[in-house]
Amino acid sequence: MSEQPNAEQAYYYNLVTGKVEHGLVSPWTERIGPYPNYEAAAHALERAKERNEEWERQNAEWDGEE
Repeated sequence: MSEQPNAEQAYYYNLVTGKVEHGLVSPWTERIGPYPNYEAAAHALERAKERNEEWERQNAEWDGEE
């Protein structure tokens, strides 16, 4: 398991502006993270979409659906 970055030094994706921020710039209700670097934060929504699709697939499999 990777170590969580220091909140003040981490990167966040701002859901309102669509921009990456370094440190605790925006209110917690407007950001997701923390991420260890700019690149990871920049792809936050893509990663969230991938995880949601995987969870939906697993749920369907669990429920016996195709």
